[in-house]
Amino acid sequence: MKVLLIGSGGREHALAWKIAQSPKLTALYAAPGNPGIAEEATIVALDTENHEAVVGFCREQAIDFVVVGPEGPLVAGLADELRAAGIPVFGPSAAAARLEGSKGFTKDLCAKYDIPTGAYRRFTDAEAAKAYVREQGAPIVIKADGLAAGKGVTVAMTLDEALAAVDECFAGAFGAAGAEVVVEAYLDGEEASFFCLCDGKTVLPLASAQDHKRVGNGDTGPNTGGMGAYSPAPVMTAEMVERTMKEIIEPTVRGMADSGHPFTGVFFAGLMITEKGPELIEYNVRFGDPECQVLMMRMKSDLLPLLYAAATGTLAGMTAEWHDEVALTVVMASRGYPGTYEKNTPIETLPAACAATTKVFHAGTAIKDGKLVASGGRVLNVTAMGKTVSDAKDAAYAALRGVVWQNGFYRNDIGWRAVARERA
Repeated sequence: MKVLLIGSGGREHALAWKIAQSPKLTALYAAPGNPGIAEEATIVALDTENHEAVVGFCREQAIDFVVVGPEGPLVAGLADELRAAGIPVFGPSAAAARLEGSKGFTKDLCAKYDIPTGAYRRFTDAEAAKAYVREQGAPIVIKADGLAAGKGVTVAMTLDEALAAVDECFAGAFGAAGAEVVVEAYLDGEEASFFCLCDGKTVLPLASAQDHKRVGNGDTGPNTGGMGAYSPAPVMTAEMVERTMKEIIEPTVRGMADSGHPFTGVFFAGLMITEKGPELIEYNVRFGDPECQVLMMRMKSDLLPLLYAAATGTLAGMTAEWHDEVALTVVMASRGYPGTYEKNTPIETLPAACAATTKVFHAGTAIKDGKLVASGGRVLNVTAMGKTVSDAKDAAYAALRGVVWQNGFYRNDIGWRAVARERA
């Protein structure tokens, strides 16, 4: 099978690394890719926002299957264009991608199908939103409705913070994404990420993970796209997985099919495990980043046939096998992230990877004048396996010490909740 992978981040490097291991693969191309992905795939200079160019490349190269990594192209309808051209593609239609592209859309779906989630209101006017915030009080959550690269959410612990977040959205801090704002109840509990594949009707549960969204140790500071993750998440017990499937995932699949926009691709349910059980914080319509990195390290099965089955309506009867070990990844980011940061700072040394137990995934790197540089906010994902979360954590941080990059920083406590559980 000749495969084209769309994307350039750590998630796509992890997907490329895993797809490259498939005996079913004849050739793997990636656009736009990154220096890490270049180790696994042939990089193609393709404008992925130009859907006609992508379709044209697939026809020229007789591509059998396209895997779309990030949410942007999905929300923009790339999967629709490929399907219309008869090219199998992993990822939902633009209409189904609204589950991530519009937080209000997802909240309305939850209300219609009794899917447990925080109470909410949608606003297109700042003053009305602020009046509602004052009425509800803090803590409260303010979300830009559209795609904001993981930065459009404020978990406001004070009224002033909440009001400022509303103003920020409507002032254009997140572009068109903030033209509508969703204000929702603060949910108290432990967060978890849950992933499953869907072909429109059949759902195959994959695995759980726990992300660390805040920039600083002890979950302090502003939200980021994710500073580290581990899998599996101990809070996602067998009972919690069963409830999540029954109360959240299955009604969503039914709801999307009923609306005439059946969902194909990967469901990434961001959950809060509260006293009541699992509640949906949000849906993403692609693998998480950095959760994908730990999922791919743990996956025993060949990924390629699973993705193809989800894309072609043939998921029934498929299974996914996993290593029992824990995988943990630590994100190295550019100093200043998630605010402003210097670009093109040199990365002098990377640790040698041990394929079975440690791997450095490239998230925001480029080659400049023949040298590896940091080109983004989140730059490297240093990932390791271990028998326990503590073991995986120790291995990841040991590997991380082999990185020589003056402008990098990272959290020192990835996996802290699970480590505390192991020691309790």
